[in-house]
Amino acid sequence: MKKIIPLCLLVSLFSIVATFSQKNNYSSLLIPVELKENANAVIRDNSIEITIEDVDEMVVRNRKVVTVLNKLGDRNVSMSEYYDNHTKITKLSAIIYDAFGSQLKKYSKNKFLDVSAVDGGTLYSDSRVKYVDYTPVSYPYTIVFESEYKTSTTGFIPSWYPISGYSVSVEKSEYKLVNPKRITIHKKEKNFSDYSIENSHLDYELNSVIKSQPAIKYEANSVSFSKIMPLLLVVPKDFQTDGVKGSYSNWKELGSWMNDKILYGKTDLDEATKLKVLNLVKGIDNPIEKAKIVYDYMQNKTRYISVQVGIGGIQPIAANQVDKVSYGDCKGLTNYTKALLDVVGVKSNYVHVEANRNDKVSFENDFASLAQGNHVILNIPNSGNDIWLECTSQTIPFGFLGDFTDDRNVLVMTPEGGVIKRTPSYKNETNLQEINGKIQLEENGNLTATLNRVSKGIQYDDKSFYETLNEEELIKRYKSNVWSYNNNLEITSTDIINDKEKVVLKEDLKVSIKNYASVNEQEYLFRVNVFNKNSFVPKRYRTRKLPLKIPRGFKDVDSYEFTLPKGYVLGVLPSEKTLSSNFGTYKVTFTKIDDTTFKYNKSMLIKEGVYPKEDYKKYRNFRRSIAKYENLRIAILKK
Repeated sequence: MKKIIPLCLLVSLFSIVATFSQKNNYSSLLIPVELKENANAVIRDNSIEITIEDVDEMVVRNRKVVTVLNKLGDRNVSMSEYYDNHTKITKLSAIIYDAFGSQLKKYSKNKFLDVSAVDGGTLYSDSRVKYVDYTPVSYPYTIVFESEYKTSTTGFIPSWYPISGYSVSVEKSEYKLVNPKRITIHKKEKNFSDYSIENSHLDYELNSVIKSQPAIKYEANSVSFSKIMPLLLVVPKDFQTDGVKGSYSNWKELGSWMNDKILYGKTDLDEATKLKVLNLVKGIDNPIEKAKIVYDYMQNKTRYISVQVGIGGIQPIAANQVDKVSYGDCKGLTNYTKALLDVVGVKSNYVHVEANRNDKVSFENDFASLAQGNHVILNIPNSGNDIWLECTSQTIPFGFLGDFTDDRNVLVMTPEGGVIKRTPSYKNETNLQEINGKIQLEENGNLTATLNRVSKGIQYDDKSFYETLNEEELIKRYKSNVWSYNNNLEITSTDIINDKEKVVLKEDLKVSIKNYASVNEQEYLFRVNVFNKNSFVPKRYRTRKLPLKIPRGFKDVDSYEFTLPKGYVLGVLPSEKTLSSNFGTYKVTFTKIDDTTFKYNKSMLIKEGVYPKEDYKKYRNFRRSIAKYENLRIAILKK
């Protein structure tokens, strides 16, 4: 029976909404239904206004109104503002409202918490943050956050991210840049064509608005958020950072400014240090061999610690200071390594990179920006086969970057200026894991095995830290992580060899598993894929909307030789299994050696790539077929 709401109750309800609407429009009841669909939070109003008063003066005003619909939406609430010695917060406030728009809490500037903006791993930084730590008591709730700050650093103009993430809808978001001195600015709009964004730009001023943008639902195995969401990048031609003025319109000019203003004079070393390093390479002519010795010296002498000081946080500590204290951040350690290489006559270049393991973010080829990059590495030109060095790790091999900075565009500060280059990629077959094992099946269902596992590429990167673990930690990792699907697993012997010259990790293991097989009077049943079970199956979607991305390709090759228990005989082995697709290949073969011994061989290749959304179902079917066969069991019979 359909319920009828009394007219008086409807009038009362709409009166409540109307009352709050007249006051502040913060009632969650006023949010359009279409903006609540698939949303954990709704950006009611987000405005950023930037005024470039001069080359050395900028004012930034923020206003953000966010309604959080559920607990997952809490991550979209940020009531914080950063400042340092060159930035002053002039206005700051936050107000919290309940579902109907009634005020719950109000925070003035002096009620904000004030802490260092960096973690305990940073030795020193002048960057601080004022923030509100609010724990919601009910949902939905709305925050209104307003701030204003003035800064003499104009080299880092805030970008515009109108959609802050998945499952966030936008009622209105606006970006405005005011430029009364008509300073030349450069801009780049990314992914704007896929969204209803209104632009009313002038030669020296910008204004962009997006309205009524529904939430985009997250889908697993998709391209990164940054690849599909709109983004406005803005830089001034003429700028100042920490009292140092600069000007650039392209990467070459930016690199020249870095060399002349930021890096110049930072590579000086004491004569005693120079003599020590020269003695290390005495009698060696090959520049790469010299570089290896210097890199090893640097790794053994220094350790990483964050030091966020210097011009705009981009200037390294002087090399002689790093040499004295034996620590530094990525900037300081990279610059120090460059200084050491200079001493032995090996040319190298300082490099800005956007480091991220989960998303390969590249520098824009056609848009120079000092704001791009969060890490520094070193480049050694080598006749077209450049060598790249990660200087913050004491253990990473010479010339190996790993997944933190591989396969992306970076800015290389050459003597002639900035140049965009691409770091090495580790793709598909390069990321190889090989297992060779001998497995003895016992009459009671137990098994014992000797294994040799070899890892290269990113599979090496994933495991290279094993050599730093003690025996207890290593065994725990094998049992709870690597082979957690094997109950009653025991590791009886381990030997780890990290071959840094070849960038290969070798593991020699002895393993036992109790009650691995199911044994009865008629048969002996066991899973043949003992030590490399890959059961990943992508999530099912009725209607896929985003492209498919396989972020990292790899290849696994397994070979096990099984010896049957006493009293059992080998019957007919399974036939060859082959699966082929655009996403990779999978092949399993069985080979009979004699009546009591057989070999199991598996090869699995997954290819990195971005594929149309229409291919997602094919990929899921491919991985589901693999997962099913990874559980293959065979039975052997008594004689």
